[in-house]
Amino acid sequence: MPGEKRFGTSLFGFKKSDVNYYIEKLIKEFEDKLKEKDNEIEALKNQSREIKAEYETLAKMADQIKEDRAKIADVLIKAQEQADLMLEEARKQAMEEKRKLEEMVEQEREKLVDIKEELKALKQEAVNTLRKYEMQLTKVIESDFSNEEAG
Repeated sequence: MPGEKRFGTSLFGFKKSDVNYYIEKLIKEFEDKLKEKDNEIEALKNQSREIKAEYETLAKMADQIKEDRAKIADVLIKAQEQADLMLEEARKQAMEEKRKLEEMVEQEREKLVDIKEELKALKQEAVNTLRKYEMQLTKVIESDFSNEEAG
């Protein structure tokens, strides 16, 4: 068998120096392997600490991102609500302005109708006055003409 140790023999059994040397060699190999395993364990502990620290950092970042998203969503919702309110207010103001303008237009139309009626009445009055003066002039002319013929 490979790795099998054969000890030399002496008068009362195995040679003590061979056995001691073999035991010391086994102890050294065992201590070396134990030290190697301790180093591996320490390296794994360090790696575990680093991973844990990185995980905690990432978890904090994820929490911060969630918090930031919530804040951003809240701000966006409030901004949308504010924009909706502003639009509604602008619509109301526009409707009110339109109503006022329509009312003013109607009043101006009524004034225009009144002015046209006044002009029509004034025109009719002027025509009537002119006819009256024309008739009076005609009478004066006829009366003067009659007086000239008579006289």
